[in-house]
Amino acid sequence: MDRRSFAKAVLAAPAMAPAAAAQYDRRTRGLAPLTIKDAKVITTSGGRSYRWVFLKIITSEPGLYGIGSANNHYQTHAVVAALEKHLIPWLIGKDPDRIEDLWQSAHFRTYWRYGPVNNNVLSAMDMALWDIKGKRAGMPVYELLGGKTRDAVACYDHAAGRDREQALASLQKSLANGFRHVRVQYGEGGYGGGGFFPPGSGNRPEGGYTGLAFDEEQYVSTIPKVFEYIRSKVGSEPKLLHDVHSHLSGINAVEFSRRMEPYQMFFIEDVLPPEQIAWYRQIRQVCSTPQAVGEVFSHPYEWVPLVVERQIDFVRCRLAASGGITAAKKMATLCEFFGVRTAFQEGGENDPVNQMASYHVDISSTAFGIQEENQFPPVVHEMMPGTAQLRRGYLYGSDRPGLGIDINEEMAAKYPIGEIRGGGAYRTDRALDGSVVKP
Repeated sequence: MDRRSFAKAVLAAPAMAPAAAAQYDRRTRGLAPLTIKDAKVITTSGGRSYRWVFLKIITSEPGLYGIGSANNHYQTHAVVAALEKHLIPWLIGKDPDRIEDLWQSAHFRTYWRYGPVNNNVLSAMDMALWDIKGKRAGMPVYELLGGKTRDAVACYDHAAGRDREQALASLQKSLANGFRHVRVQYGEGGYGGGGFFPPGSGNRPEGGYTGLAFDEEQYVSTIPKVFEYIRSKVGSEPKLLHDVHSHLSGINAVEFSRRMEPYQMFFIEDVLPPEQIAWYRQIRQVCSTPQAVGEVFSHPYEWVPLVVERQIDFVRCRLAASGGITAAKKMATLCEFFGVRTAFQEGGENDPVNQMASYHVDISSTAFGIQEENQFPPVVHEMMPGTAQLRRGYLYGSDRPGLGIDINEEMAAKYPIGEIRGGGAYRTDRALDGSVVKP
């Protein structure tokens, strides 16, 4: 069997553990056939500026329902319409027990495969179905996936500073809070910090763009020096990460990775945009700096070749953007065979349901590497009982049946999604000549 055939076999493998399947059969034997009776979309700002979209699938068994995340901060209304107008009418009357069959048929239901919105819809359905199955079995979803392989899920924290002293102080605060893994960002302008010319400076076209301007070579020169300083202060024990956020291209990504090798990075993230992933082969040839990639991937054949050819070290996808628990479990299984680890993307605008779905895959997979931290305000913990707890660098789920999380719909309705200005577009950076820099 060649690598391509092996990868296809792994991706088609069933997810539910045999022992859990047997218990599920015992608990449901003699019950009336289960069907999907109804479904609804729940949206909320979470008391802040979130744009969360959840799908609630209601079954024919009284009180039995599941919750899933369709998180998409930038095309929120498109996701809501796809759920309400296309998925839900198709779901009514179907058997929620048949998760794999529903996943496959829902995937092909749109004819054109994958894509961000389709993946969000598929993910929400899939998470909700696993939630239902876990509740009906009386077990957390991770038990259905084979049980725990670790005691808790390690997470990395976020540190940043406008100069190297601030970045160091932020890192030291994370370490004092119990984190062993910390992502360190630097400088003005958010992602790409350290590579920006201040507004109005630099050699620019007359009458053109005057804002912060990103320059690849400046970034490649600046950031390694920052980590040289940080390592000189904290030593080699902390696990350091850094997110390039796809700002580099071609040979600059190769050179940046080479220059970062002495600083023993846990990984650098998305050193290349998805359009240029073939360059990871060149990176492997010149250095051993660990690579994490996949935050903006929408198709498995973006990450499958990188895994089977061992060109990367961590798959960095988001469950709600990849197809849910079913897709993530297949991803983790493939990674296990090729020595690649998972580092599911959970930060920023992400929601507690997606976080819990990631938790269940992480804690049941030997391919787990790290998960991004995300801490929610008290109002979210009240609105969504069962939201995971983050303590001293580890994430702990509720261990209740299903995903272990619920949503208070009345409370969620008190925090509607606000006006989405400019269509909700993600902010893009620009170069000195005014051209767009890939995020």
